[in-house]
Amino acid sequence: MGLFEKVFGSYSERELKKLTSNLDKIDSFEEGLKKLSNEELKLKTEEFKNRINNEETLDDLLPEAFAVVREASVRVLGLRHFREQLMGGIVLHQGRISEMKTGEGKTLVATLPAYLNALSGNGVHIVTVNDYLAKRDSEEMGSVYEFLGLKTGVIVHGLTNIERREAYNCDITYGTNNEFGFDYLRDNMVVYKRDKVQRVLNYCIVDEVDSILIDEARTPLIISGEGDKSTDFYKVADFFAKSLKSEDYTVDEKSNSVILTEEGLKKAEKYYHLENYADAENMQIQHHTVQALKGNYTMKKDIDYMVKDDEVIIVDEFTGRLMEGRRYSDGLHQAIEAKENVKIQKESKTLATITFQNYFRMYDKLSGMTGTAQTEENEFREIYGLDVIVIPTHEPIARQDTPDLVYKTQVGKFKAIVNDIAETYKTGQPMLVGTVSIETSELLSALLKKKGIPHKVLNAKYHEMEAEIISHAGEKGGVTIATNMAGRGTDIKLGEGVVEVGGLKVIGTERHESRRIDNQLRGRSGRQGDPGFSRFYVSLEDDLMRIFASERFQSIVEKLGLDDDDVIESKMVTSAIESAQKKVEGNNFDIRKNVLQYDDVMNQQREVIYGQRAEVLEGEDLKAQLEKMMEEVIYNAVNTHMNSDKDDMNEDIQKLLAYLEEIYLPKNIITIEEIKSMNIEEVKAKLISLARDLYDAKEAQISSEQMREIERVILLRVVDTKWMAHIDDMDHLRRGIGLRAYRQQDPVQAYQFEGSQMFDAMIHGIEVDTIKYLFHVHIQKAPEREQVAKETTTNKTDDSLKKEPKTRKDKKVGRNEPCPCGSGKKYKNCHGLNE
Repeated sequence: MGLFEKVFGSYSERELKKLTSNLDKIDSFEEGLKKLSNEELKLKTEEFKNRINNEETLDDLLPEAFAVVREASVRVLGLRHFREQLMGGIVLHQGRISEMKTGEGKTLVATLPAYLNALSGNGVHIVTVNDYLAKRDSEEMGSVYEFLGLKTGVIVHGLTNIERREAYNCDITYGTNNEFGFDYLRDNMVVYKRDKVQRVLNYCIVDEVDSILIDEARTPLIISGEGDKSTDFYKVADFFAKSLKSEDYTVDEKSNSVILTEEGLKKAEKYYHLENYADAENMQIQHHTVQALKGNYTMKKDIDYMVKDDEVIIVDEFTGRLMEGRRYSDGLHQAIEAKENVKIQKESKTLATITFQNYFRMYDKLSGMTGTAQTEENEFREIYGLDVIVIPTHEPIARQDTPDLVYKTQVGKFKAIVNDIAETYKTGQPMLVGTVSIETSELLSALLKKKGIPHKVLNAKYHEMEAEIISHAGEKGGVTIATNMAGRGTDIKLGEGVVEVGGLKVIGTERHESRRIDNQLRGRSGRQGDPGFSRFYVSLEDDLMRIFASERFQSIVEKLGLDDDDVIESKMVTSAIESAQKKVEGNNFDIRKNVLQYDDVMNQQREVIYGQRAEVLEGEDLKAQLEKMMEEVIYNAVNTHMNSDKDDMNEDIQKLLAYLEEIYLPKNIITIEEIKSMNIEEVKAKLISLARDLYDAKEAQISSEQMREIERVILLRVVDTKWMAHIDDMDHLRRGIGLRAYRQQDPVQAYQFEGSQMFDAMIHGIEVDTIKYLFHVHIQKAPEREQVAKETTTNKTDDSLKKEPKTRKDKKVGRNEPCPCGSGKKYKNCHGLNE
């Protein structure tokens, strides 16, 4: 601690001092509220809403509203908010992160700002890490809100659209980050406004904010459709990868990549019958090979993924939970499926995507709570504009945190851990043993079985089961092995007689890449002033030490000549471990920041597209906007085709008319000679006049009401189709953009510049296709939007759609023969048809 902090206190202490007057005001209302009947207390909600309508602010209402929630909580739950919990609630209302240790009652804290902000009528979202916690918290805390006249909803997997809409229309809505994010994406794919489920993103409280906004921020949310790429080549590439020897490739564990050596490249060229593996024309082969190498040599079964019911399921590296429904992108999942010899699913096509960073930054006000946020304070501030305020514990922490014990080998380390568990088990002191992988938890379980020590293994596959197991982990004589932070969000309460034997003992089987995850494990012990104990065991063979510890440290340890059973305990070791963790944390921050820099480009474009969709869904009259599009298309066409100094313009005008005939112009309605007799501005005016007349005639034929509906659905359809293709194009651009660094070019800047050009081209494509569809669509009945959408996809004027094959009756066309339609392609490639 520096001199400044000694004199003036830490940042959090200084900020908390500013809250004192509000805390005193809250306390001042308590006696008066106690005298009110239940009905009178409930009427306070309507009183607050009226005061907001009379221009009082939420800040004005805070002291009394918090006091009302506290009184309601006492009557409904029998729980009275501590002064520290009131502090946490004020910090959350201010749009900040409230760091409160495990067991300090964060779930109850959230009721204070949730109630206050719900009074505005715009809704409050409380985000948790799994469905079980969302259900549990909505039921327990919902009783307080219901008592005060507010409605509570919960968003979990498996709800219908109607159920989701009802939940979002409640005053306070609980749910998981995945459900909220996917609902946002789905809302921006609907054809009717009535199918949207979310309201405006007003105020959000993120529980376990570090897990959601930091740990999961590297993986974007993606809604996928089935692609049409072949799965056979994954098996071919997998066979090649498995045939290699160790000298044919090198594994870079820091970057999690595999690179072929010179010998490996020669084998690849021989295997695939290539002259030069590195040629650009072999990019598809390179891509499959890279993923096969990564799948075989960096992705580990029961650590990165599990095989369950003939399916590869990702294991969350931070929680050890199975991520059902999530798949690795870019063909890596298929490569692992080939490796494990299970059914290879088709590659998916991205229909919509967003990162958690950009989703949560859309809320008007964002806040969060966790037991461990301070180590990532810079990232919270830089990415989300959130600062971290550390709330003091209600009771002093009595847990004893002991120095790490470091062994030379993993064998020596696990031997020591098992001995420690066996000795502690005799005393009856309960133990929570944290592992970083399923593999480690099963290894440790096998060792304990040999010793005859009863225990429970929690791999966090089922949220309800994990919460149940973890809640009993504090009972006397209990031994619980938990992968990472499984059961997070559930308090471990000490059983009878446990305080007398020292409280809960936490044993870490290795240090995690992040200090924050280690702190979470320690924090499971010593809640609310309970006694406790924590210790980590480390070996020099652990991934963290092997990959990231300094060479100097490694060489010093080698010189000591330690045996497996020898243990090191020194400040130098602790310092080396923390230094290694800081390196990894820095790397991970850079990765997340890099993801965000790229997604920020997409986010600006996403906002434009989704904004346009919202206008269409609102049912605004689009005719003026479409007429402007019409003008843009005609201006562009004329400028492109007639912007030359050639004396003979016949060829250019011919091309202009051919182009416009494809879009809207009937043949022979205007001649080349007529156009030659005008200047460019007169040509534009004439062509626009013709377009308006033709459009008015179509509208008179269909009716204005139906035409407005057709305009809306066609614009939606075209925007969605072009946007999906653009996402794909941007993804391809990003994959190769890193190579620009070799040309001394900033990849992110290049991505921004080229992505902007591609976006402009997409917007132009939207204008052209929309006008084309509007002039060619034929409706035979009242236009339901889905019917119009179907009509537009079968319109024969769209060159991007497959042409009808003109097969000869006198000869069957073979798959590998030239297609009779005249495309010049093989029949199978042209239409994807069987013989």
